[in-house]
This record gives sequence, structure tokens and C-alpha cells, in this order.
Amino acid sequence: MSSRPVEAAPGAGVAPGRGKQSLRLWLRMLACENIVETELRSRLRDTFGVTLPQFDTLAELEHAGRPLTMSELSQELMVSNGNITGVVDRLVRDGYARRVASQTDRRVQYIELTETGYSRFAEMARLHEQWVTQLLAGIGSRDMETLTRLLKKMQDAIDAAAPG
Repeated sequence: MSSRPVEAAPGAGVAPGRGKQSLRLWLRMLACENIVETELRSRLRDTFGVTLPQFDTLAELEHAGRPLTMSELSQELMVSNGNITGVVDRLVRDGYARRVASQTDRRVQYIELTETGYSRFAEMARLHEQWVTQLLAGIGSRDMETLTRLLKKMQDAIDAAAPG
């Protein structure tokens, strides 16, 4: 009898070959995401002088349609308060956003878009959509619908399998 602990084999309960297939899919998705993200980062920087996190923050503020606290922003963007502080500092410095003190709690600051922030973000969002459309131009509408449906199915499966 062996003294080594018995462990479940990697991929136990999964069809043979499924592990490698899953990894290939995951790596292909990552490669596609990295290519698109790298290109969008470059275009946002070169065209508008903003980073992707700044663009995402502007998008969240515009989408919310109201001032957000730093905590709300960090929660919505899934980043730490420390990370969002630097991003907001640059947006305020560049005139895209402003801090507004809470009327009821002096420890709380709200972040809101300025008129410049709204107008510049509208221009950024328009071009961002065009860039994504250009990058995905080689995929037909029917294939895009199929991919979207399959990725939603994948997301649902991952959500169901992920602990917590």
C-alpha cells in the first residue's frame, strides 16, 4: 500500500480530451481579447490621450447618469479604491470630471462628468464603436450572432460552475 495521498486526477469526471479542448478554447479567447484590448488602448492613447481605465471610468460615469462615489466607481469597475483614485485624479486634472463633496458626509466625494467630459466621451465612444466594428469586420453577422449566443452560454456555464 502506498503512503502517498490519493488525489483526484486532473479533469476527473470530465470526458477524455475535454481538458485540452477547454484549454485551447480559453487560450484562443485570451489571444483575441489581448489583440483587441491592445489595439483599443493604442488608439485611445494616440487619438485622445486617455488610457483604457480612464475610458472605462468615463463610460461608467456616463452610463450611471448621476454622480458616483469613489466606492461605487471602484465596485462597478471591479478595481480597488486605490486604483480608481489615480484614474479619477487624471480625469479631474484633464477637465473630464470633477469631485463634488457630499452634503451629508464630508468623508464622501462624488465624481461627475463635466460638460467637456460628456462631449469628449461621446466622441470617444463613437470612435471606440467604429474601431471594434473594424476589428471584427471579418466576422459575418450570422457568425457574430452565433458567437454571441455561444459566449453567453459559456458565461452561464462558468457562473454555474464557479464557487461563490
